[in-house]
Amino acid sequence: MPTKFQTLASLAFSVAVFSQQSFVSLVFIHFTHACTMSKLNKRQFLKNLTGIAAVSSIDLRTFAHSYQHISAETLAQDETFWQQIRTAYTLPKDFIHLENGYYSMASNEVLEKYQAHIRAVNAVSSYYMRTRQFDDKLVARKQLAELLGCSADEVIITRNTTESLDTVIAGFDWKKGDEAIMAEHDYGAMLDMFKLQAKRHGLVNKMVRVPLHPSSDEEIVALYENAITPNTRLLMVCHVINITGQILPIKKITEMAHRHGVEVMVDGAHAFGQLQFKIGDLGGCDYYGTSLHKWLGNPLGAGLLYVRKDNIKKLWQLFGDMGFADDDIRKLNHTGTHPVATDLALQDAIAFHQKIGAERKQERLRYLQQYWTQQLRNIPKVVVNTPQDKQRTCAIANVGIEGITPADLAKTLMQEFKIFTVAIAYAGVFGVRVTPHIFTTINELDQFVTAIKTLAKRV
Repeated sequence: MPTKFQTLASLAFSVAVFSQQSFVSLVFIHFTHACTMSKLNKRQFLKNLTGIAAVSSIDLRTFAHSYQHISAETLAQDETFWQQIRTAYTLPKDFIHLENGYYSMASNEVLEKYQAHIRAVNAVSSYYMRTRQFDDKLVARKQLAELLGCSADEVIITRNTTESLDTVIAGFDWKKGDEAIMAEHDYGAMLDMFKLQAKRHGLVNKMVRVPLHPSSDEEIVALYENAITPNTRLLMVCHVINITGQILPIKKITEMAHRHGVEVMVDGAHAFGQLQFKIGDLGGCDYYGTSLHKWLGNPLGAGLLYVRKDNIKKLWQLFGDMGFADDDIRKLNHTGTHPVATDLALQDAIAFHQKIGAERKQERLRYLQQYWTQQLRNIPKVVVNTPQDKQRTCAIANVGIEGITPADLAKTLMQEFKIFTVAIAYAGVFGVRVTPHIFTTINELDQFVTAIKTLAKRV
């Protein structure tokens, strides 16, 4: 026979579910129901519940706010502040993690809330999927749109940058002889999608190579402009080049392309959450794609696609979802049944990001990159493949050693020095990509600098 506590727990579960309370309430509901089903006593139940509540009790917002009188650029060098931020993450103990660009770990706060979302959705399964998921996804879309500085009806949540930009590339009504412009350093998945359109529709792809150390913005703009012809319809450009960390002058490139009647699609995989910007700062770009499991710190498997309102209607969707009007961006977002907890965690990742502050993150990441690259730029045999001008870079940089292949360099750094990086060897870039995060310490970067100097002396 159920105890009084079990009866009340079951009643709370039923009432909350059928009254369609907020999803946060569902987390509480699940734990109440779970302890009832497993016959946990009241003390065990409260202990479980406290484990979740403790996540929100971390007063990171108040801590960060107490530093409001200090400029972001000055705070970037305050190791006491960033050491506290580091405690919000669970980091690997057996190696130094300097490859955070591919997928940045979520903070403990976000991770635990994500796990709570999984449990809560599982507790009511299809009920949630049929009654709550789209409303909750809209909340996340609105918050992302606010961060980006656009309307929510110009944004959809995808799985990653590749899906976002491939949706645009495949959505064009290409005709034989149409041209698209891209660069050698652009991400391979998008280049492959352009190749597929060339094979299928007769699209002509024109490739440029961006200099590693440009003399000016105008040099880069001219490079893209010289590739434009009357047949050019789309220009793809990286906001931040993923293999070198170079930030490109998107506003100037976009304005130039628009003067020629060419649309611009921006690969922002490494910009959103790393750089402080709004879509309006980019010269009215037509399309923007990014990943949200990189610098925003969401659990793996979320991306964003921005399509300027007047461009939505002409894009073909990848899947035959006929439930939306041609000018409704949701027509491009047919995901089927998918892991909704990843979408739900976006609100948590955004909240964590805002507690720290976008400008603070940007300046800390830029400071860390400048800290180690400046120590290696004049070392014999060492080649830094990233611009020295700090306004052209932020977190990411690339370094190589003459006489050592990138693959061997990455392997030696990991095996001998316990430092994890990634080898890059294409588009004129030969070295390892180094990507610190806000939890990276100066001591860890000192170890990396020492390792590079040691290896450079051996060759």
